[in-house]
Amino acid sequence: MFFRAFIMQHEDLVQVVFYALILVSLWLTEKFIGVLTPGQKLSRTLLNGRFIFTALPIQLALTIFVIMIVKWVNLHHWGLINFVPFHRNLWINYIVLFLLMDLGEYLYHVTMHKLDPLWRFHLVHHSDLHVDVSTTLREHPVETGIRTCFLMLWVFLFGAGIAVLMIRQVFQSLFNILAHTEFRLPERFATVLGWVFITPNLHHVHHHHELPYTDRNYGDVLSIWDRLFGTYQELDESQTKFGIDTHLDPNINGRFTNILLMPFRPLNRKH
Repeated sequence: MFFRAFIMQHEDLVQVVFYALILVSLWLTEKFIGVLTPGQKLSRTLLNGRFIFTALPIQLALTIFVIMIVKWVNLHHWGLINFVPFHRNLWINYIVLFLLMDLGEYLYHVTMHKLDPLWRFHLVHHSDLHVDVSTTLREHPVETGIRTCFLMLWVFLFGAGIAVLMIRQVFQSLFNILAHTEFRLPERFATVLGWVFITPNLHHVHHHHELPYTDRNYGDVLSIWDRLFGTYQELDESQTKFGIDTHLDPNINGRFTNILLMPFRPLNRKH
């Protein structure tokens, strides 16, 4: 009972700790059996790791408003979940809200790609010339704010409770980090798993440097939305080249200050 109460009262802290444990575990795995040299691995980690210090304060500050919205919608029985038959059944409530929140993340991701003012900030993530777990951290602080505001919107529209939100965040953190690992899953296993979930194999396609692949596999946890809306795509590992075709200069996307200023420079949109 005490453990459950602590989690409920410190949702943001629990999320950060869980995220850090998964991130460090997979980083160590990549370090020992990955393709990069120790020097390359350290250099990338020091670069992308700096985004923790720009994103985390924004994330934690805005999480306060997320929790306030969660409390309000549940107090007033607000949101689409209240129109779902048998929504008071715990399993139905959690499953439906999980699906709705994952659909929301899919729509958020598509929006970040399709609207130029938002793409300017999202391309910071895509400009990484190699994908590993440190790429997960590579998010412009403005996008951190935008992403959390979208989360507030989905909570408000769908009526998510704090418990389902935490379950959702655990799965989201796990799949987000796994999707950015250097390693691809064995092809047969990845094919089966990819019918429902986003795998590293599928997300690597999304990080391919040119269209149409950059506009494919937007899914966060589930791949069903990509299949449903026609954005599903596969690409062989040997043909996958990471980065974004408008920002392949390592002098720009390999230096922290230049990366932060990237959205404010003229945009040559091939994407």
